[in-house]
Amino acid sequence: MTQPLLLGRPTDEALSEQLLSVVWKPRSRLWWAAFALAGAGTALLATTIVYTIVTGVGVWGNNIPVGWAFGIINFVFWVGIGHAGTFISAILLLLEQHWRTSINRFAEAMTLFAVIQAGLYPVLHLGRPWFAYWLVPYPSTLAVWPQYKSALPWDAAAIFTYFTVSLVFWYVGLLPDFAALRDRAPDRRRRIVYGILSLGWRGSAHAYRHYRILYGLLAGLATPLVVSVHSIVSSDFATALVPGWHATIFPPFFVAGAIFSGFAMVLTLLIPARRIFRLENVVTERHIDNLSKLTLVTSLIVVYAYIIEWFAAWYSGADYEIYQYFVARPFGPNAAVFWVQIVCNALVPQLLWSSRVRRSTVLLWIISILVNVGMWCERFVIIVMSLQREFIPSGWHAYRPTWVDVSMFAGTISFFLLLFMIFLRLFPFIPVAEVKELNHELSKEEH
Repeated sequence: MTQPLLLGRPTDEALSEQLLSVVWKPRSRLWWAAFALAGAGTALLATTIVYTIVTGVGVWGNNIPVGWAFGIINFVFWVGIGHAGTFISAILLLLEQHWRTSINRFAEAMTLFAVIQAGLYPVLHLGRPWFAYWLVPYPSTLAVWPQYKSALPWDAAAIFTYFTVSLVFWYVGLLPDFAALRDRAPDRRRRIVYGILSLGWRGSAHAYRHYRILYGLLAGLATPLVVSVHSIVSSDFATALVPGWHATIFPPFFVAGAIFSGFAMVLTLLIPARRIFRLENVVTERHIDNLSKLTLVTSLIVVYAYIIEWFAAWYSGADYEIYQYFVARPFGPNAAVFWVQIVCNALVPQLLWSSRVRRSTVLLWIISILVNVGMWCERFVIIVMSLQREFIPSGWHAYRPTWVDVSMFAGTISFFLLLFMIFLRLFPFIPVAEVKELNHELSKEEH
């Protein structure tokens, strides 16, 4: 029997009261404690950024031959986290999948905050972040132009485009709910703020017609970005001759892995929020089950990519490729990271074949965290373990991160959670207008 998308048949008034009241409902002491902890971690991030800029990137663990390490690992990791938001919002909208309704804004916000974290690392990794604008292809009287043959300027263009389209898509979807907040706000100050943000929305048929057209066009524009952004990121590696990088499978491999980690992060954030705000009637077991199934599907694609990687290395007959995949990664320095990747990405998600596991939010939450740990380890394996065992044995070096690397990564996690908690405090994270529309459609189908 198919699980329902909405429990009960609440009225429009009941849905508005439930979903909008979370914005001005007083927060508990536990929430404020978590907010303070995230703020402290963000302060740590700011401190390490200032320290890095003043001292130089030599405070990171990067060195010859491992010139890329935590900076690029975390960049790829955070960009991947943001992919599920666009997938859920744009692709599922075009495919008319109604189960996206209660979770799409949640995922869209996650996308924006993850891309913000990702954007920090390439800028800092430049060593002279005040020259980051050199990556932008602008007219220059000094004839200083980016190297278009490099994937790095295309990274900058892809990430900026992805962030801009995702931000506009997210904001347009918020317009009807900003108007609802304006009309229901408990004080004048909030009515003014939400009135400005709603851009004069009145909910007329004329406005809704244009809204639908714009929302659909943005979804169509955002959909190819899901594929293009991480394909371009993968070109940073696939165009190099480093053992373990030079592979044509990298673009689809990176895209599948990004969506895999993104779905896991949606579960990681959605399950506690659903429980804390008591939204089980709106975010039902069907939503959680569908997210779990998509996580399982993308994990199988990632496992298939692993097998193809190992087969291609063996079939190539290239000594360095064979050594990289069958000796250096499983048995060389930092081999524990490789085995954590295999366990978390290949074995743990197979538990999702069980419907009992998919119905247990506690187990799902633990699995989602382990998946993200595994995906971070995968980026570590691809970047660090390929560089520390390159062609010349005399140049081999075992990479070790510094306290700045670890602190900065912990700080980006804190900054991400801080932005997310602010979002939960100021915006309706369940799209009220779309849930009401879905409620009416389901009622019509029943009759």
